[in-house]
Amino acid sequence: MPEQPDEPDRRRRELGAFLRSRRERITPGQAGLPRTGRRRTPGLRREELALLAGISATWYTYLEQGRDIRPSDQVLGALASALRLDGYERGHLFRLAGQAPAGETAAPEALSTEVAAVPLLLQPHPAYVIGGTYDVLSHNQAARELFPYLAVHTDRPPNFARWVFLDPAAREVVVDWESEARGLLARLRTLAGRHPGDPRYAALVEELQQGSREVRAWWPRYDVQDRHGGRKRLRCPGRGVVEFAYTAFHVAEQPDQTLVIYSEARNDDTDHTDTDHPETDHPEAGITAQRQAAAPPLAEATVP
Repeated sequence: MPEQPDEPDRRRRELGAFLRSRRERITPGQAGLPRTGRRRTPGLRREELALLAGISATWYTYLEQGRDIRPSDQVLGALASALRLDGYERGHLFRLAGQAPAGETAAPEALSTEVAAVPLLLQPHPAYVIGGTYDVLSHNQAARELFPYLAVHTDRPPNFARWVFLDPAAREVVVDWESEARGLLARLRTLAGRHPGDPRYAALVEELQQGSREVRAWWPRYDVQDRHGGRKRLRCPGRGVVEFAYTAFHVAEQPDQTLVIYSEARNDDTDHTDTDHPETDHPEAGITAQRQAAAPPLAEATVP
């Protein structure tokens, strides 16, 4: 889609606001600068940040004011280092400036040690923690047995969205695949809307659109949905179709991270099945017995 005439102006304003917010969160002491008298503004002064990045204070001021100037990759890298940006923030800075950081490697989503341990405490019930982009951040042995072929990529965390839309096995395992997949995509759209400009969501959606005709057809419809518990039917090796009930809990102070716990549904449960409506949380599931034998285990819990 061609860039709208006001899009460069908007990005420059966002770039200035982003730089200012990161500048104000760093103290002179954290930056290794000597303490001075009373300061009227929080964080670093513009001239202090310019000094640390090795650029002109006037030029940096223009950049923060959203003027039409084009910083080089070297300048952006120097600013990212001076501002102590992490991998996601660095990528966001480059993209706001109209650049693509070469060789950028996104850092894994942070998960506290205490939260990572929760699925282990819930054994033998399948349980796991997912991040905002559906990366599996932690899981237990029961979840590893229920979803054995999820971790086919060793260079990145397991991801339910990729598995559902890009792995043909998902259509074998998830009985109500279309309604489950529509629900997942609606929840992904909701999460992406909460983080405009976050390159993680843009990269994931682009990958899904390239590999799935359903995503290409459904994404423009702009369906949205929040994460919650429910029921789903899965084909399990040696057992056939099994109905599961699951509950989803948001992690305190990390609302995009969700703990999901599974158990086999009982006949006397009062919850309604979700065979006709996309109201379940994750269309992740087990895999056929033939692929289970060759399947690598899920990656171990990601802990900062």
